[in-house]
Amino acid sequence: MLALLSVSALAVLSGCAKPPPASDPDALADYKANNDPFEPTNRVFYAVNDGLLTYVLTPVAHGYNYAVPKPVRTGIHNVLNNLGSPVQFLNDVLETKPRRAGDTFVRFVLNSTVGVGGVFDVAKHVGYPDHSADAATTLALWGIPAGPYLYLPVFGPSSVRDGIGRGVDSGLNPYTWVAFNGVNTLQTTSGILGAVDAVAPHVDDIKKLNDEALDPYATQRSLYRQLQHNNVEAVRNDRRATIPDWYPGANDQVPQHPPQDTGNTGHTTITPLPLSPAIVPGRPVPDAALPATTHH
Repeated sequence: MLALLSVSALAVLSGCAKPPPASDPDALADYKANNDPFEPTNRVFYAVNDGLLTYVLTPVAHGYNYAVPKPVRTGIHNVLNNLGSPVQFLNDVLETKPRRAGDTFVRFVLNSTVGVGGVFDVAKHVGYPDHSADAATTLALWGIPAGPYLYLPVFGPSSVRDGIGRGVDSGLNPYTWVAFNGVNTLQTTSGILGAVDAVAPHVDDIKKLNDEALDPYATQRSLYRQLQHNNVEAVRNDRRATIPDWYPGANDQVPQHPPQDTGNTGHTTITPLPLSPAIVPGRPVPDAALPATTHH
């Protein structure tokens, strides 16, 4: 719900960038390709989030990396990831990807039991790698356009569609509407740990990008859209047979596009700051070179 409130607040508060005059066709074409009419306000929120990243999350992440041994950090990451499996599973179903939904279900069962509550990613080692699934991708596969680029307070890079998707994921999360003793503590703890867990492996990459990019805001906008486009296409092209790969003849007739093993993606947490530059290798693609369906 916080994501939906952020989108609503941004819509109310945003100042719009003035389009270039028609007498400057190149600038006008860039403006339309960027699809960032709220850029003045987006840049304000980018500066706020960058301050949080620089002065709060980065020092905490460095301390976390120093004080907590890597095996323990991996276990925490796996637990957070496992907690997000219900939302991942529901999005797999809504994306009409039964094989991915089956993989998510098996991962949740194996990791919750043999993996001791998700501490160990047992499923990964027996042929069930993790994959990304969220409502933003689901809405994209349903043909809903991304809309203008948004930079949300706290949440970072987004679009109108993706901001709504974050709210949908929150609504799909059982911990949002199931009441039991300690649920609020669980949500708060997983949110804080999730933010630190998302930043900790990438602090040096984020700093390098911010130091080297001529315009970090524009670079992150491009990287975000590239990442989202790749995520959507990965799901769209995953046409594996529903039966397991090891079953004789399972995939003889269907081209295989298994999900890339992302090493877990932390489905339970909503990344509070722009982390996409840290996990997208290579140079960012120009906004204008991206397909019209891209966004986040």
